[in-house]
Amino acid sequence: MNLRALEFFSFAALALFLPGTHLGGALSSGATYSLSFVDIDGNKLSTADGHVTVLVLATTSDWEKAREVGERVPDYCLGNPNYRMITIIRFIRKRGPIMRKIAMAVVKHRVTEAAKRLQSRYDTNKIMRDARQDIFTVTDFDGTVSSQLEAPAGATEFCVFVFGRDGELLVQWHDVPSAKQLADVVK
Repeated sequence: MNLRALEFFSFAALALFLPGTHLGGALSSGATYSLSFVDIDGNKLSTADGHVTVLVLATTSDWEKAREVGERVPDYCLGNPNYRMITIIRFIRKRGPIMRKIAMAVVKHRVTEAAKRLQSRYDTNKIMRDARQDIFTVTDFDGTVSSQLEAPAGATEFCVFVFGRDGELLVQWHDVPSAKQLADVVK
């Protein structure tokens, strides 16, 4: 499998749908979690596959926060196959097939826009790579994906998790961490 570089800019969130309730359960720092996801491009991802993974759990109303997390990732992580970011977009309200297709189109459009911004950062850092390949976004329409993070159905709390290479949860925040906080953990 081709290792992907940093996906720290995969905010790919939307501002379409309404949030619901609060995040209840929480993972424990220091514990190891092998969580698996498939992103919108069909990539199979895991928190325990040898990458340092920043995982953002956001609802569609949190797109700006998710983007901020990506912008705060240290430059040394860019294009580095040892690091990645996965953004899980959690849809709170149930969507029928037509609304899911519309939502997916919007998500893909937002990912394309995020890739353009990320490409600019890659170009500045002389990273000769298509930034779009480093954006990993997972959609969660039914709560199945976010339930792996012990988030109850309808939860809307924004969370940022950092997992070590083996899936150990290093830290979690319920807001956007500072650039220094993020850099201190991912190093």
